[in-house]
Amino acid sequence: MTIISDTEALAAVCAEFASEDFVTIDTEFMREKTYYPQLCLVQLGNDDKAVAIDTLASGIDLAPLVALLKDRKVLKVFHAARQDLEIFYHLCGELPAPVFDTQIAAMVCGFGDQVSYDKLVQSLTGTRLDKSSRFADWSHRPLSEKQLGYALADVTHLRKVYRKLVQKIESTGRQDWIEDEVAKMADPELYDPDPETVWQRLKVRSGKPKFLAVLQQVAAYREREARQRDVPRNRILRDDVLMDLAAHAPTTPEELARTRTFNAQTANGRLGRDILSVIEKGLAIPPEQCPTLPEKENKREAPGPIVELLKVLLKIRSEEEKVAARLIANASDIEAIALDDDADVPALKGWRREIFGGDAVNLKHGRIGLTADDGRIKLMRF
Repeated sequence: MTIISDTEALAAVCAEFASEDFVTIDTEFMREKTYYPQLCLVQLGNDDKAVAIDTLASGIDLAPLVALLKDRKVLKVFHAARQDLEIFYHLCGELPAPVFDTQIAAMVCGFGDQVSYDKLVQSLTGTRLDKSSRFADWSHRPLSEKQLGYALADVTHLRKVYRKLVQKIESTGRQDWIEDEVAKMADPELYDPDPETVWQRLKVRSGKPKFLAVLQQVAAYREREARQRDVPRNRILRDDVLMDLAAHAPTTPEELARTRTFNAQTANGRLGRDILSVIEKGLAIPPEQCPTLPEKENKREAPGPIVELLKVLLKIRSEEEKVAARLIANASDIEAIALDDDADVPALKGWRREIFGGDAVNLKHGRIGLTADDGRIKLMRF
């Protein structure tokens, strides 16, 4: 097993990988105590070797790795790339490209929704992986041989998985489907959200202008503070506390001290002063400038029987086409189609319309039907 712990060795191995058409990549990291993931190990693989880069090694310069990640001549192959891309976005200042995600490819090839790496390896190669080191402390040094074996397995078997999936995709002509899904991960907002918009990710319980204005300000404060201190958001303020602050909008230390999490000492300290300041800022926003909840395009409730029929159709078509159902349409798509033949949803566009959306509209209007045959529900075309 090869572990890279100095810059010279890293430069040499990255130069070697840069001559490949593709490189398999995985990471090990810790983020329980930090805002940003703490990168502990990067694994790279090609047909001849797999190496683990000790990103915590004293004096190591990761510039050669950054150059490889930015090299557009080399395809970067990941499994479930979302968290890896977040790490590399902050390391490189941009997203690696081009990227191939075997979890997305597996969904297109009929392996189900968000299939795990070990199950995919077993399905395609017959190999059972030892996952006993999954919850290891990757920041602790030295790493054990067992940990390194676990880490390197995540890129060695990935080569075979990638090639087998590419064969399946090429045989079905679904390359564009993969590119469409991978492109969605190329939005920097996913990895570096604007503090002023993070409130929109919360489960908001009120649409009152002042509530939303205060919530926006306290959520933005929490985001900036967590980044600056590099601690998890909930170490600053929990989500339920944000909601309480927005609902009650305390304006004095005495009022703040009656909010959960705060006591008199905290309310009169730096955190208390900061919170009162951002609440005051939120309350000062004119009503017409306050943030608003996104309007639902259709407030009518989708007819239940039609929704259920469309769900059955989705299951049938996903099994026939060997594509994960959630990749074709989600619950919101189905409800929108049940209400509107021309709903602006992905399921009524492109390849999704070809394999499901068009049939969904036809089923609504009785132009096709469902029938039972030998214990199975089948699509009946007239």
